[in-house]
Amino acid sequence: MPRTEADGESVLDVAVVGGGLCGLVTLAALRKVGIANARAYDRSPRGLEGPWITFARMETLRTRKDAAGPALGIPSLTFRAWFEAQYGAQAYLDMELIPRPMWMEYLVWYRRVLGLDVVNDTALYGLEFRPDGLIALDLGSGEKAKKVLARRVVLATGLDGLGAPALPEVAARVPPRFVRHGADLIDMSSLQGRRVAVVGAGASAMDNAAAALEAGAARVDIFVRRPDIPRIDKFTGVGSQGMTHGYLGLPDADKWTYMVAGERAQIPPPRHSVLRVSRHPNAFFHLASPVDDLVETGGAVEVVTPKGRYAADLVIFATGFSVDFGKRPEFAALEDRVLLWRDVHTPPAGWENAAIGATPYLGPSFEFRPKPELDPATAAAIPKVFCFAYPAVPSHGKITSGIPSISDGAVRLATGLARSLFVEDRAYHLDRFLGFDTPELLGDEWTDADIREEIDRADG
Repeated sequence: MPRTEADGESVLDVAVVGGGLCGLVTLAALRKVGIANARAYDRSPRGLEGPWITFARMETLRTRKDAAGPALGIPSLTFRAWFEAQYGAQAYLDMELIPRPMWMEYLVWYRRVLGLDVVNDTALYGLEFRPDGLIALDLGSGEKAKKVLARRVVLATGLDGLGAPALPEVAARVPPRFVRHGADLIDMSSLQGRRVAVVGAGASAMDNAAAALEAGAARVDIFVRRPDIPRIDKFTGVGSQGMTHGYLGLPDADKWTYMVAGERAQIPPPRHSVLRVSRHPNAFFHLASPVDDLVETGGAVEVVTPKGRYAADLVIFATGFSVDFGKRPEFAALEDRVLLWRDVHTPPAGWENAAIGATPYLGPSFEFRPKPELDPATAAAIPKVFCFAYPAVPSHGKITSGIPSISDGAVRLATGLARSLFVEDRAYHLDRFLGFDTPELLGDEWTDADIREEIDRADG
C-alpha cells in the first residue's frame, strides 16, 4: 500500500476506536489482508479493555468453549490452543465453560503474540471530515490532546457502540445515588447487608443479582415485567453458516422481521445464571411486575409495581443499551448524517420497533451510508467510517454481538476495507502494474529450434 502523509505527519490507513474483542480481531484481520498501517485506541488501561473484568459479572462465558472466537481460522490462535499449551488437553476437556477472567487473559495474550498496535488510556473526543478526504481523530490521554489522521475509521466500540446504557424514565424519579445501570462499575462489597432491586430478566440481570447476593446483600428482588422469564433463544436455535453468511443478502423486510421477532422473544439468561441466583434463599423473583414508580422514602427507595411496594437501598437496571448519537458527542460528525433503519424501512402495522429503527443502516462492509440530502463531499466521507460494533446486528446479523462469529465479521470488514482502499489507490496500483518489468524468464532457459539446426549443421 502507498504511504500517505499530510501536514508533515504520517497518515494511518485505518484507525480503530476500541481495543477490546472487536478492535483486536479487526487489527488482526487487517494485517492478514496486508493492511499493517493500522492502530487502535482504547480509553481503558491495558488489560482492562471491554467488559470482561470491569462490569461483566458472570462466573463464566455464556459461549460454548470450543467457539473459534477471534482466531481467524488459525488453529494456534484459538482459546483452546492457548489453554492446552498451559494446562493440558485433559484440563480443557474437564472444563465446562470458560472462566470470565481467563478469557481476558487470553485476549491479552492474543494482542501480545500478534504484536497488535493498541494505544491505551486514550479516548476519542471527536471526528472531523477534512476537505482532503482524510478523517481527523481528536484524541486525549489525561490532559494531553493530540490529532491523528486516518483514511478510514472503524468504530469497534462494543455494546454501547453508538449510544449509552438505557435507563427507563422511571429511573429519574429518585436521586442518582439510588440508581445504577447493570453496566456501571459497582463496588459489590458495598452492598453487604443492603437491600437490592434488580430490574430485568436477561443474563445481565441475573449476573448482577448473583453478584449482589454473593457480596452479602440482605435481600435481592428481581423484577420481571413479563409473566414469565424468557426460555427460548431463537438466534442460537437457528445459528448456522447460512445465517452467518446469508443474512446480509436478505431483503430488508426479512431482516426487520428477524430482529423484531427476536426482540419480542428476548434472549433468555443461561440456566446456570438463574440457578446461581435462585440457590440463595434471600433472592425473590417477581414476575408480571413492571416497575411503575420509584419513590424515595426514609433514606431508601420503594419500588412500586402492580403487585406491591418493595423497599430497596439500590436499584440496578439491567435494561440494555440505546443507539443515540446525541449521547455520544465524539460522534457528532455522524449525527443526522448517516442512514438509519427508520429512514429506509417502513414496517407493517404491529411490527414497529423504535430501538431497531434507530440503528444504522449499514453497507455490505459495515460502512455507514450517507443520507441523500447531504452535500457531495460529506456524502463521500461518511462511508469511510465503519461500524464494527453491536449496532451493526440489524444490518449484518449476529456477527458483532459475541464471540462465535466474530472472525467471520472481521474478515468481511477487512476485505471490504481492502477493496475500498485499493479502489481509492487505483491510479497507484495501475501505474505499478503498467511499470512492472521484473522478468520471470531470462532467455537462457531454451534454444530456438532453427538456431539449434544451424548450430548442428555448422558442427557437422
